[in-house]
Amino acid sequence: MDRCIVLVDAGYLLGAAASLLAGEPSRSRISVDHAALIQGLRERAESDTERPLLRIYWFDGAPDRVPQPEHRRLRVMPRVTVRLGALTRSDGRWAQKGVDAAMHAELTELARNRACSDVVLVTGDGDLLPGMMAAKEHGVAVHLWAVQAADGDYNQSEDLVAEADERRVLDRTWITKAVRAKDLGGVCAPPPVPRPEIAAILSAPLPESGLSSASERPTEEAEHASAAGASENGTEERAPAPKGVPTPKDLAALRAPGVQPAQPPQTATLRWSSDKGWVDRPGAASEPPEVASMPTLAQLTTAEQRWADREEDITTVGGDPFEVGQVFARRWMGRLGDHGGNLQKLSGMYPRVPHRIDGELLRYAARFGLLAHKDDQIDEHDRYAIRAGFWREIDVRTAPEHAPAGE
Repeated sequence: MDRCIVLVDAGYLLGAAASLLAGEPSRSRISVDHAALIQGLRERAESDTERPLLRIYWFDGAPDRVPQPEHRRLRVMPRVTVRLGALTRSDGRWAQKGVDAAMHAELTELARNRACSDVVLVTGDGDLLPGMMAAKEHGVAVHLWAVQAADGDYNQSEDLVAEADERRVLDRTWITKAVRAKDLGGVCAPPPVPRPEIAAILSAPLPESGLSSASERPTEEAEHASAAGASENGTEERAPAPKGVPTPKDLAALRAPGVQPAQPPQTATLRWSSDKGWVDRPGAASEPPEVASMPTLAQLTTAEQRWADREEDITTVGGDPFEVGQVFARRWMGRLGDHGGNLQKLSGMYPRVPHRIDGELLRYAARFGLLAHKDDQIDEHDRYAIRAGFWREIDVRTAPEHAPAGE
């Protein structure tokens, strides 16, 4: 068949791109526009082979072979098929398992069935040499693409290079159309964007510091001051938690009869609904009944809306913790309506998210790979960012300028 197929070893492509742009092969150092990358691969393959594209196969590793957010976005793109191997951690380093074998099997099967006339391989692993040789024996032209090496030398197996029918190099100019380094030390790194609302929340004082209660919303001046401190260091820093932070067991002991632990102020509650740290809060520590009974997003969502939400999650939500909190709040608020004026009561609970809503928010965030693989818990800084995004969206929806005319 006069068609071309592209087989991409994502570990090689993105690792080599990270080395080129950020100075080290860690994919966490780069941001990738996957739609632009796929489009670039398609256009380059059709140009080089002078054949129409049949399909792009994207081979990558994932913990327990569970698709990550980038895999979910990729596999719904036209002409893209995702194949996942395992991603295991050994001696503090991640390693792919089964990716090379899957690429070898796909390559030989496509050639044997004469599914294409040209195959483009984006890889550097010499383990694919037998598959390349088998494809050539079936009359398939093999094009080997390399990512420009950071040190100017080969970053591919020499045997693989020697056996290829055609060879091309994806240079820095081509790579940077879809890939950018994240930090200032790398090439084409975008400047960090300060987030005053996160900086203010992370720096909220505890009672031991003798400062004002974190239950009060930070003033605009405090937000700007926190943002300025974060931007000077290039990162947002969280104030270290004091020693002796109560655990869930300590919280239960406070309600146990006959137990008299060292107690905080009687009106204290948690900084977040499921986080650590005491703060003074006037009034009862429990949630108002009208807030505690507010319906969850799942209760407000129809089957049709659930399908549309999943489609949006796959295709447009990037998985940034702050963005995830905003998306969740936007959907919940849009379907909740005013709910008897209780949104203002909810706003007054800042920064404490109602318990039922908070649990659903964190479960939603877990879909985007925001779980630490070690203990299946969301990173503490990510939890702050998720909830900050939630509150930012609440503030936008409950601001006076959004009130109906005549109020």
